[in-house]
Amino acid sequence: MTGSPPAPHQLDLVPDALLAGRAADGDTAAFEALARRHGPLMRASARRLTGSLADADDVVQESLMQAWRQLDTLRDPAAVKGWLLRITGTRSIDHLRRRRLHADVTEVEDSVEVGTGRQGSADPESAAVSGSRVEALKAALAALPEEQRRCWVLKEFNDQSYEDIARTLNISTASVRGRLARARITLAREMEAWR
Repeated sequence: MTGSPPAPHQLDLVPDALLAGRAADGDTAAFEALARRHGPLMRASARRLTGSLADADDVVQESLMQAWRQLDTLRDPAAVKGWLLRITGTRSIDHLRRRRLHADVTEVEDSVEVGTGRQGSADPESAAVSGSRVEALKAALAALPEEQRRCWVLKEFNDQSYEDIARTLNISTASVRGRLARARITLAREMEAWR
């Protein structure tokens, strides 16, 4: 049969919990299946936090190595996706600290989806308005204090819980709530003209 797609790897159909359990027992094929399944999301998360594809690739590689070494600490194998994203978030922040540079917000925010859909028939005025809206959001995010910006990115882009953000940034849940509240108030005020 020529032209038929290749059959998916058998382990790609196995639930996360079973794969994580097998990987914790040393099954490298099970761990590779987890990496294939969650690697793209880990990479996107690291890209948003580091602002660089090259840095994101490094972070994902470090995160997967750490996950492999620490699989025995995973309490709930079904929660492996969130656990991998927390490791990725922590590694991304550590990577930024090691570089002693902050994520370039203009690069981070280039991943913001604009509602125009890039259709060939989109009129120039709509494209200009959408581009201006994205530029306004970039400027508003750049003006936020770093702690607030990190919390906002982890919540809004990575969809992490307050508890996960607290663990990633090594702060209390109350601090996360406060920083997010202040960031949202500031962003709402700055983006008022775009509503």
